[in-house]
Amino acid sequence: MTRPYTIALAGNPNAGKTSVFNALTGARQHVGNYPGVTVEYKEGSALHEGKKVAVVDLPGTYSLTAYSPEELVSRNYLIGQRPDVVVDVVDASNLERNLYLAVQLMELGVPLVICLNMMDVAKTRGLRIDAAKLSQLLGVPVVPTVARQNQGMDDLLAAAVQVAQSAPEWRPLNISYGSDVDQGVAELADILQGAQERRGLLSARWLAVKCLEGDQEVMDRVRETPELADKLLPVCRRVAAHIKSTMDDDPDSIVADYRYGYITGITRQVVSSEREVRMDLSDKLDQVLTHRLMGPLFLFLVLYGIYNFVFWASEVPVVWFEHFFAWLGGVVESALPPGVLSSLIVSGVIGGVGGVLGFTPLIAFMFFAIAVMEDSGYMARVAYIMDRVLRIFGLHGNSVMALMVAGGISGGCAVPGVMATRTLKDPKARLATILTVPFMNCGAKLPVYSLLIAAFFAHFQAEMLFLLTLISWGLGLGAAKLLRVTVLKGEQTPFVMELPPYRAPTIKGLVIHTWERTWQYAKKAGTMILGVSVLMWAAMSFPGLGPEQDAAWQKRLAAAPGQTAGLELKAERARQELAGTLAGQAGQALTAVTAPLGFDWRANVALVGGFAAKEIIVSTLGVAYSLGEVDPEHSQSLSKRLAAEPGWNPLKAFALILFVMVYAPCLATVVMIRRETGTWRWAMFSVAYNTLIAYLLALVVYQGGKALGLG
Repeated sequence: MTRPYTIALAGNPNAGKTSVFNALTGARQHVGNYPGVTVEYKEGSALHEGKKVAVVDLPGTYSLTAYSPEELVSRNYLIGQRPDVVVDVVDASNLERNLYLAVQLMELGVPLVICLNMMDVAKTRGLRIDAAKLSQLLGVPVVPTVARQNQGMDDLLAAAVQVAQSAPEWRPLNISYGSDVDQGVAELADILQGAQERRGLLSARWLAVKCLEGDQEVMDRVRETPELADKLLPVCRRVAAHIKSTMDDDPDSIVADYRYGYITGITRQVVSSEREVRMDLSDKLDQVLTHRLMGPLFLFLVLYGIYNFVFWASEVPVVWFEHFFAWLGGVVESALPPGVLSSLIVSGVIGGVGGVLGFTPLIAFMFFAIAVMEDSGYMARVAYIMDRVLRIFGLHGNSVMALMVAGGISGGCAVPGVMATRTLKDPKARLATILTVPFMNCGAKLPVYSLLIAAFFAHFQAEMLFLLTLISWGLGLGAAKLLRVTVLKGEQTPFVMELPPYRAPTIKGLVIHTWERTWQYAKKAGTMILGVSVLMWAAMSFPGLGPEQDAAWQKRLAAAPGQTAGLELKAERARQELAGTLAGQAGQALTAVTAPLGFDWRANVALVGGFAAKEIIVSTLGVAYSLGEVDPEHSQSLSKRLAAEPGWNPLKAFALILFVMVYAPCLATVVMIRRETGTWRWAMFSVAYNTLIAYLLALVVYQGGKALGLG
């Protein structure tokens, strides 16, 4: 004979849990005490379609944090006894507060049914709750009830038995607690993972969160395994101290805030009120910042202000960096005899890496502005505002954060943007988001934009970057819509948009977040970009001129009448020498394809190198034009060199900017797309799809501009 299903009733005190228990079990119940504590429990049975179902009434608790005996008993019962289904009895008239326990139960991963009790009280208070929408958002059955009047009890029992019959696995809900806490949780979970696999206990992530929250019982369990404790506890203390110093609050408070942010995102979609509700400061701010009209307007003003601030604040430091690398190149060139070594260091290393590092101040100020938005909680509001737009283009609401991380506000990175799509449950929406991520303006594209904007749009720098942000979103969303109506057709699924409370950012937190991201940028310049720059220098230096050609040029230079003629001949010699190199030959081979876009062979070489990393475009142009520099005494910044080049103009620069914005994602992103989709097919599709759109866009802009006389 099979054992009866076990239903565990959980819920806040005064949520009507006892009424639900009595309505389900009637007189078939008895009272006892849990072993070792004075906490009372009730057990009973219910009948469903003639079959007996065991019902356990857990102590009333507000959370599963194990601060009180009731909380500890409830959690230990769920973990130790593993009931077939948990029914969380929720007071519908206080939904936001009561859902906190429901969210913790979902984080634990228990099979769950929400009993939306006291619906009559909610109605008298003027509250309307969309139970079907709530069920969609939470991903669990939601049954409205009035237990005192026995309303909805049959439906509740049927829903609970149906979940129990499906024998679902425990699937923990993963909520983001902000970047600092998420990173700490991931680090702790990695340590716990091996132990969990051996002992078959709860999810490593759930235990990691409990460790950060300072859950005493979990910490005691960890200490039972000295080897694990020696690894885990020092890391836990370090991570907690880091969070405390950067966020100016304890990890458990931050985790609680983000849980309530998740709950707020739910209640905003399912609860409406016929009466005026008292609002706190966060709610009052949200009335403006997330308003359908005022919200987007305020966002535009914020973005425009950020771009003005970034260019204003970085203008002088960028000039300092440019002068420093120009001075350094001159010093090295003067100290070393002419030859391969001098060319390698000056053009390959200083000209290549220096061109990328020269934009470090601009990148740092952009990261600082992003950190302010994230740490204050406004970034979540940006996502909330953008969700309304994304729905039109067939993307999931949770796509917003992936696109933001990738560079929705210039300065992100496509690799973590692709990884951030893991939170999307809809596979087609997730794939569409992955393929949209490369359209965003990642931090690697910013140096290219900054270089060309400084050269050709110097009086409208902030306006241009703001325009490029709008173009990036427009192209990305358009491409997503095309995918969603063709190869990725499908219905959209509901989602929860988290709205954590506003916080005052701490100076230390802003500095740390800015430094971490800026250091990653600089480290990339000193490693991968350095290597690729040297390779590009070699490709632009060899085989060079043959002995006979070199001798002929020496004769012409010796016979040149005057200094000006000599400089012109040197420039012509440098161009011919570059054109004869491996890179020059490859670039010229591509001119038949790129000439309609206005790109010369040097731009072609830079774009090919940009497939490794978009920053390489700047370093490659730096190498190309420093190799062509014929008057070291009057060397110029790369932007000034481009502005002075006869083949360059604002139209060509704008076409190149648009091409760089859209064409094939960098190699690291392609690899990440393959990893997340599980196939090279979509990774190669992304390369081809983006490059085709980039080509058509640049073609229309350049040829259209020429037709209008703008070239």
